[in-house]
Amino acid sequence: MGKRLLLFLLLLGLSASCLPMQKTVNNDTEKIVTITVRNPKVEIAGQFEKMASLYEKSHPHVRIQTETVGGISDDFSDLKTQMAIGQGPDIFTNVGYASTDEWLHYLEDLSGESWIEDARPDTLAPVTLEGKVYGMPMNIEGFGIIYNKELFKKAGVDQPPRTFKELEAAAQKLNQNGVTPFANGYYEEWKLGHHLTSLAFAEQSSPEAFIESLSDNRTSFADSDGFRNLLRFVDLTLAYGNPHAATADYYTEMDAFRNGKAAMIVQGNWVEPLLENEVPKLEVGMFPIPLDDDGDAQLVAGVPSYWVVNKQSGEAEIREAKRFLRWMVESAEGREFQTEQLHFIPAFQSIQPSESGLSGSVWKQYQQQEGQSFNWSSYSPPLKEAFGQVLKQYVNEETSKRDALQDLDHAWRQRVSSK
Repeated sequence: MGKRLLLFLLLLGLSASCLPMQKTVNNDTEKIVTITVRNPKVEIAGQFEKMASLYEKSHPHVRIQTETVGGISDDFSDLKTQMAIGQGPDIFTNVGYASTDEWLHYLEDLSGESWIEDARPDTLAPVTLEGKVYGMPMNIEGFGIIYNKELFKKAGVDQPPRTFKELEAAAQKLNQNGVTPFANGYYEEWKLGHHLTSLAFAEQSSPEAFIESLSDNRTSFADSDGFRNLLRFVDLTLAYGNPHAATADYYTEMDAFRNGKAAMIVQGNWVEPLLENEVPKLEVGMFPIPLDDDGDAQLVAGVPSYWVVNKQSGEAEIREAKRFLRWMVESAEGREFQTEQLHFIPAFQSIQPSESGLSGSVWKQYQQQEGQSFNWSSYSPPLKEAFGQVLKQYVNEETSKRDALQDLDHAWRQRVSSK
């Protein structure tokens, strides 16, 4: 009988070890739930993982696995494949408008979430369809020219340029003082096809009307002062920038700027986490890209992307994904990470943005200006890629200005006709 009892106990132990992992939380037994997050910002990879670990401590039944993409890599190249076979992340990002419609099949309805009423005005429009909200705004960002204040001062440039002529004069002074004005990183087509084309769209008196006119063949990129001036700006960065701009990537560009080898980078306040630990500390500022001489240039600013929840995920994963998003913007710990660690400008009214650093500078300008919004969410990802390829050819001196503008027209019309 003793041997039988021992055998019974051994079998019982083996059976228990095969049961799903469980943990006692608040006197309740809950299964360990793992949620996967696709983080598109390489600048905050470490900080985001620390935030996830902090969440896990107060939610011991949750494990968060983070995959960081972006920078050199194309952060959407394989996502559709993962989603198509049902292996996509539980939380990922969407830029809104056309992409909301395109990805709607995979997006969980977040209309019942408590943070919706706290979102800053107009920030939810890009992810709202038929009255339903499908994404939580990640943050607010501004895109422009970040400059080294010390190098500007040494070259005798006392104020940030407000016009194209002033920017050209500043570049000449910096060059004469042995400083490379622009650290160009045009390897990744997202800067060309997303950020810079968005700037040219924002220069239109009405970006929406311009987009509609393009679609109806009532105008063209060749007729646009904004796009002609954009190519002139690219010419200036190439004339007063590091050589081999088309093969210099994001990290090469950042290294040149951080090491004081170049005075300006065409980027946004999202680079702040990459600059904060520099020794000695860099004194940097940010100003809008002046494409003309009107002196009224504004930062292109707005919500760059939205956290979305995968509708295909399991019920438990969807529940915990929503909880994690709420925690990020409603808990004291999550809010502190937003402003102090991630250097985000919060897209929620109850979270006070930092008033220092690049984010503080962008926030002040964002409040003061009428606002030029990111317009890349108004046209599809394949079109952005096509724009990037066209402008990459221009940077490589493979096409003329006229041909580049005509190629943009062709890319637009081809996309419209394929719908």
